[in-house]
Amino acid sequence: MRWTIKPKPEAAEIYQLAKALKVDVLVAQLLLQRGIKTYDEAKSFFRPKLEALHDPFLMKDMDVAVLRIETAIANNENILVFGDYDVDGTTAVALVSSYLLGYYPNVATYIPDRYTEGYGVSYMGIDFAEDNGFSLIIALDCGVKAIDKVAYAKEKGVDFIICDHHRPGEKLPEAVAVLDPKRSDCDYPYDELCGCGVGFKLIQALGSRRGETIYDQTQYLDLVATAIGADIVPITGENRILAFYGLQVINEAPRIGFKAIIDQVNKATLTITDVVFIIAPRINAAGRMKHGQHAVNLLTETNLEQAAKFAAEIEKFNTDRRELDQEITQEALLQIQQNQEEEGFTSVVYNETWHKGVIGIVASRLTETYYRPTLVFTKSGNKLAASARSVKGFDVYNALEDCSDYIEQFGGHKYAAGLTLLEEQYHNFKHQFEKVVKESIDPQLLVPEITVDAVIELKDITPKLLRIINQFAPFGPGNMSPTFMAENLIDTGYAKGVGAEEAHLKLAVTQNDSYKIGGIGFNLGDKLPLVTSRKPFSAVFSIDENEWQGNVSLQLKLKDIK
Repeated sequence: MRWTIKPKPEAAEIYQLAKALKVDVLVAQLLLQRGIKTYDEAKSFFRPKLEALHDPFLMKDMDVAVLRIETAIANNENILVFGDYDVDGTTAVALVSSYLLGYYPNVATYIPDRYTEGYGVSYMGIDFAEDNGFSLIIALDCGVKAIDKVAYAKEKGVDFIICDHHRPGEKLPEAVAVLDPKRSDCDYPYDELCGCGVGFKLIQALGSRRGETIYDQTQYLDLVATAIGADIVPITGENRILAFYGLQVINEAPRIGFKAIIDQVNKATLTITDVVFIIAPRINAAGRMKHGQHAVNLLTETNLEQAAKFAAEIEKFNTDRRELDQEITQEALLQIQQNQEEEGFTSVVYNETWHKGVIGIVASRLTETYYRPTLVFTKSGNKLAASARSVKGFDVYNALEDCSDYIEQFGGHKYAAGLTLLEEQYHNFKHQFEKVVKESIDPQLLVPEITVDAVIELKDITPKLLRIINQFAPFGPGNMSPTFMAENLIDTGYAKGVGAEEAHLKLAVTQNDSYKIGGIGFNLGDKLPLVTSRKPFSAVFSIDENEWQGNVSLQLKLKDIK
């Protein structure tokens, strides 16, 4: 692993902020590295306020979208809330549909089938709308590139409002309104919202016209926080406020569907990491294994008994998904090993029998193992479908754009994307993708990087420091949990491998014989010889609490050792 130490701000700047906030210089340094330079900025960071959310009408087309929905309600039109089958899409559909149903009955939901319809707005969905008398579709977490489909809907007399956060193409669909903060002509102050976040801005705008305040809508923030975590968007600015209050809702007054999931896993207080690893995979599993509508049903259910049945069903989908993704990951790893001689800067694998619902997870696992831009293909109808994942610092979306001659359709973000192509174009595409990545990637990016916030002494690690660091949460892109480095550490003689096959490393270290602290390094068991020689070593870690037999002590959560 590559250790990169973040630049240290100017000493005068650190001391000035430390003095203004009455905090330690280390805390001031961590805040400055997050762009927090003043007392007021620190106050906003530690005490996020709902009132600081931006006016939704600053978003391009918001006024038109609200007017069209109000007109639909006045004219008694049927409204179809349409969304993608992943966590961001299903939470967004649950949010907007349940909000509208709170005061207007003619609202239904539609999630496309991952296998028969594929990603995003579908012709089948539009036909469903026409056949069932829906004259307005609100598309969430998709649609910004659906030019032909929106035109098709227009011919059938079906209007579209698009709420998306993906990068638009050169041309926008001819929808009534396109709400997307990434539009080049949109001056909305924050462009990192997820799809559910854009949906929330829509209900915030609708509510303001009905005399509601932001406090009337906090009940929906559990959905927004889940989407923020699952979609790996930056937890900065407006997302930080939404995630902060959304976690409060999840922990204090979760919707019935979330309560049913939480009751199954028996966890007291959920962090954003728990949301990402406990709630999100279960919601996702519905669309991966069966149908995303199951997730919407769970998230909008108001009867606990019924929600518990839905949650049990989704738990089964998640177990099946886990088994399947382990099996396919092993097959994909074997394929890469067999083709080792032709592998270069990318990993591209294909098997027509692989389950389309888990190729995204498999792509993530392969990226973790080989640390290269990765594509996992499977057969989907008469075409091939793939999930792409990237390494930190490399824009896979741009790379796919440079391969567009061989692609039928693609969309996504810098680090994750999806595409379809014709089977006969697979080898041409694979060759071109390797060429594009080879010519454009900095080879350094192919070595995993650990970013270190600060080099510290073990004596700096105190319960007070951890208490303040915990207030930096919720953590995520743009605001990761602080990572530290310490040098000249010596094992006190108790280091050992623990867990299955001794895969993990447990130790206690000292520095200058003055301070002793325990540490655990998951999947660092192979580093044991580095620490048992009594030779000094350096470690990168975050600070954590260890609870054992009722005793709570500070510990290092080791990330790497050199």
